[in-house]
Amino acid sequence: MRKCLCCKKNKTTVASTRVVRANDTIFNRTQKYKNNRISTTKYNIVTFLPKNLFEQFRRLANAFFLFLLILLYIPQISSLQPISTLLSLIFVLAVTAIKDAVDDIARYRSDRQINNRRVKVLVDRELIDKYWKDIQVGDIVQIVNNDFTPADVILISTSEPNGLCLIETADLDGETNLKPRETLEVTVGIQNDLEKLSNFNAKIECEPPNDNLRRFEGNLTWNEQIYPLKNDNLLLRGTRLRNTQWAFGIVCYAGRDTKLMQNSGKPKFKRTKIDHWLNKIIIGASSLERKFRIFSL
Repeated sequence: MRKCLCCKKNKTTVASTRVVRANDTIFNRTQKYKNNRISTTKYNIVTFLPKNLFEQFRRLANAFFLFLLILLYIPQISSLQPISTLLSLIFVLAVTAIKDAVDDIARYRSDRQINNRRVKVLVDRELIDKYWKDIQVGDIVQIVNNDFTPADVILISTSEPNGLCLIETADLDGETNLKPRETLEVTVGIQNDLEKLSNFNAKIECEPPNDNLRRFEGNLTWNEQIYPLKNDNLLLRGTRLRNTQWAFGIVCYAGRDTKLMQNSGKPKFKRTKIDHWLNKIIIGASSLERKFRIFSL
């Protein structure tokens, strides 16, 4: 039997507390929490050209040939025509830019497909379909068997009389074995009663967004009683409900604040092994050229 904690001194300690109130849209909006829309793209129409060129010229090979091209345009230094070098550099930059654009369009389409998934949200004592991107912190959502969890959700009730459910976390940690999650004992009796769910006015105090998939600390206050929350009470975005008809929960973290997105981060500029290899060759060739010039003097 789990005991409620009625005294403040026994309350779970949570640093830099995040406060969420169930079914209280006005309060939650004042907290300015992230919405549930995600974006993993690197560029947009405005930033693509300058940002992509900046990233490409971070490659030493491209910067080196740009430097040579500038020198070729100075008559006092070179009598050679720069057109062949210019066309070669433009070709390399264009091919790389097209590849980067194709990759980013694929990310955009994947984001759109995920953002436009649907889930049932409790609104005015009714369950209505909403896009994932429209979910807000504090919303009560219903997840059905085999569906993905749209955000990080505090479990309220499940179709099982003991408040248990099973989830698959393969998209988070690669593990395919099913893991149990449970509601607080005090909320088990709510079940799928929409009247009770609509009147559920609990306050959640928990830790700020972080990337720790195996730890969660917080407290749920309801009817002037305080109950500790732990990782077993949390369904993470990207987990899949299994062997459980349905589950209800309160959205605690949405969008970029979810643990899944905290772990993913923004796409970063990556150098391949070939880039490192070319950089070494260019540095070596430049060093040899300087030495030959010194010896020729």
